[in-house]
Amino acid sequence: MNFDAFAIGFDHRDRERLHALWDEAIDNEQWSDGPLTRAFEEAWSGWNGLPALSTSSWTGAALAAFEYFELRGRTVLCPSNTFMATPLALQAAGASVQFVDCNRDDLCMSFEDFERKAREHKPRAAVLVHIGGHIAFEVEQIAAFCRDEGIVLLEDCAHAHGASLHGKRAGTWGDAGLWSFAATKTISTGEGGMLVSRHPELIEFADRFRNYGKPDYTQPGLNYRLNEFTAALGIVGTERLDEITAWKNAIAREQLDPQHPNRVHLPEGMVSGYYKYIVFDPLERSTGKVYDEPCHRVLGHHVDLPNSDWVAQNHWCAPLYYRPAERPALLAASQ
Repeated sequence: MNFDAFAIGFDHRDRERLHALWDEAIDNEQWSDGPLTRAFEEAWSGWNGLPALSTSSWTGAALAAFEYFELRGRTVLCPSNTFMATPLALQAAGASVQFVDCNRDDLCMSFEDFERKAREHKPRAAVLVHIGGHIAFEVEQIAAFCRDEGIVLLEDCAHAHGASLHGKRAGTWGDAGLWSFAATKTISTGEGGMLVSRHPELIEFADRFRNYGKPDYTQPGLNYRLNEFTAALGIVGTERLDEITAWKNAIAREQLDPQHPNRVHLPEGMVSGYYKYIVFDPLERSTGKVYDEPCHRVLGHHVDLPNSDWVAQNHWCAPLYYRPAERPALLAASQ
């Protein structure tokens, strides 16, 4: 069984279904912002549990939310242990980024440091990033603090496909969830994003934001529309997501956990989508780090974040890619 080589999270049994959807797009003569886009949004909303709006990238979803919550000129707290897209998008939206340290056990934002930085900086908003495929362990404390203090909470869910905590999906604790379907994600559309929110006004704003502010151009916006062929990939991926998650968890329990006792240990009630299988011992065969260098180092912020620096040096990722044809019996046994 070859679990080491990278594989896109696409089940090749879905080729016929995907090609039928692509033919539907061709027959419709509507290749952007059409019925397949709406079907993808409805499917994601059904899985995620909130109204959803698709965009051409995670960045499009993020910028729509940042603009709606008026972050320009305001302070936003952001973990340093994240992909550079998070602070770069905040900077592009005109926000002032202040970095927060992470925990060593889950690699996600530390509530202790977050509370301290919130008292110090009085932020307008915070971005909580779910790292590696699992939910941030302290999501409930962070969300409760933000509600009490009037801080807008935005969840970066770019890794969290398939993840849940007591059945609750990523993106549903805060004011908005920002999803990515880029090429390496657990399910991928090549490029693409999704915004989810309990605020209908945000969904309406983002709908215009992704289309130049049409129809009346009274609000800002550029082109972040999703095309129909990309949306078709999203439809079939969303339909497979629970199966992919179960498959990866079965492999993790049977094959990887016994080999790696010094790993990220999930709390009771949490399911990881295993975008990354993270361990704290050097691996001979590793897919590398989640992130090699914290964002505060990349951007030259002079702030002491010891856990973020420690994590960058002391974690590795074991290969775990969805290959259903190589292990069909294991998935059946896990159900």
